[in-house]
Amino acid sequence: MRALLGPSLVLIFTLSQAFRDVYFGEVFQRYNYFVIILLAFSLSTAIFACATLIRAPQDFGKLREHMGAVIASNITTALAWTCFFFALTYLDPAIVNTVHSAMGPLTVVALGSAGVALAKPKPLGRVECAGYVGIAASVAALWWVVIGGYSGLPASTLKVSIMGLALLSVSGTSITVSLLYCKRLQDHGIGADAVTAARYIVLIALAAAVVLWRGKTGIATPREFAVLAFATTALIVLPLFAFQLGIGRTAPLTAQVIRALGPVFVFALEQFDGRLHYSLPTLACILAYSVSVTVSNIAHGWSEDRERGQLARRSTLAPTRTR
Repeated sequence: MRALLGPSLVLIFTLSQAFRDVYFGEVFQRYNYFVIILLAFSLSTAIFACATLIRAPQDFGKLREHMGAVIASNITTALAWTCFFFALTYLDPAIVNTVHSAMGPLTVVALGSAGVALAKPKPLGRVECAGYVGIAASVAALWWVVIGGYSGLPASTLKVSIMGLALLSVSGTSITVSLLYCKRLQDHGIGADAVTAARYIVLIALAAAVVLWRGKTGIATPREFAVLAFATTALIVLPLFAFQLGIGRTAPLTAQVIRALGPVFVFALEQFDGRLHYSLPTLACILAYSVSVTVSNIAHGWSEDRERGQLARRSTLAPTRTR
């Protein structure tokens, strides 16, 4: 049972993303999304800061030693979530989830090809390359679906559609770079709780400034506030915590394959949303993306297994030196 705990937590996170995107896609029609950002990430920061104070208070001192990476992760995280929620306000949630997710592996490959050390580049095999080509093709096809008016959400203006798609590319790229900086901090011995507590400060400050500048939240009653606070906790804060726990207990290949199903879950769930209608082109693109991600990750896993096997054989066959 313990072996299933990690994959189960990753699955819970992936399913929660589907509920998050469909639910907040509708909520953003009534409330300013900066209010949701302020609620969700203030709660998340408070929870992970408390966890760090209890479990590893010395990690706050370690963060000060790597302030450059902390600032970079903050800026890229703020950019990512702001762009993501803008796109979720105007585009089909399944398309938003797919394009945002697809930019992750594409960004890592692009950074690796450019020789950027942050991505720790490695050579790609032919099957893995084919998987990445499939991911890029599915993203291009989704641009066509949105611009052509074939998505599950009634078409907005062409300008807003293109802007939303462009910002999704920014959000997916930014969150990937942010996670790479977070991984660098963890490689320096800083716990995931402390890293999570520190990475949303700029985002919270930005959201607070926008809410104060506009002077209104759209929340009319204490009951509405309570509902939104519960929703942000259940769909954003707790799943982030579950993911932090699950990812360390799950093989990377298993985690990536489970997360590749995220857009499929979103598409299935949004069929119950009255704003959206069934779109075969969207489903075809999502399935192409999920298959491509799964193929590239399986190929990557095989490649790593071969490398480990070759290293093990070389170390076994290497002659032992005697003094």
